[in-house]
Amino acid sequence: MERLFDIFFALVALVVLSPFLIPIAIVLRVTGEGEVFFLQSRIGRYGERFQLLKFATMLKDSPNLGSRTVTVKNDPRVLPLGKLLRKTKINELPQIINILKGDMSLIGPRPLTDETFNYYTAEVQKVVRDVRPGLSGVGSIVFRGEEDMISGEQRAQEFYQEIIAPYKGLLESWFAVNRRLDRYFILIFLTIEVVFRPKSRLIWRVFKDLPSPPIELRDDLDYPSLSG
Repeated sequence: MERLFDIFFALVALVVLSPFLIPIAIVLRVTGEGEVFFLQSRIGRYGERFQLLKFATMLKDSPNLGSRTVTVKNDPRVLPLGKLLRKTKINELPQIINILKGDMSLIGPRPLTDETFNYYTAEVQKVVRDVRPGLSGVGSIVFRGEEDMISGEQRAQEFYQEIIAPYKGLLESWFAVNRRLDRYFILIFLTIEVVFRPKSRLIWRVFKDLPSPPIELRDDLDYPSLSG
């Protein structure tokens, strides 16, 4: 059923958003480095690799520069238009094509590179690998401001690997174990909600059994206090 809804929603989005996406593609073509799309190998369902599609928002050689596969706040590798596209998550919309192809779902764990996937424990990897990765999901909603949490390239990789990745892995494995059709629709709604209300805490109230974040992340993730 999820796959049928994926195809339906992706086709509707493609038709509705085409008049909006085409001008963006044209602007990207004539600005920056002239690249419209960015393709990167990601780990999909059952460990199969696929080419993730995004609008180009960074320098071509970004994975080999600075903080590599981790993007930090005010990252100098991000192109001028790319800042807006990344902030609004518009850069992710070409993944509608990945959904239609069956590489991804609307809702699921975010597809990762080999490097970032290896930050997960073996147990988390095994659980997450059995689920089709998503355009959005629990991890994406909770970590919607991830770039702002990481300031400065010097410790970006270390902070991501030791603090962010382990907790994100817990969130993604929670979804993989507890996925249901009703949660698919709830997470679509929550995705739309945080686009318009980035500081929303609704996900913590809707899914009260989500793993609690480590102390280092609670303020950044707007995690409600015991009194709130």
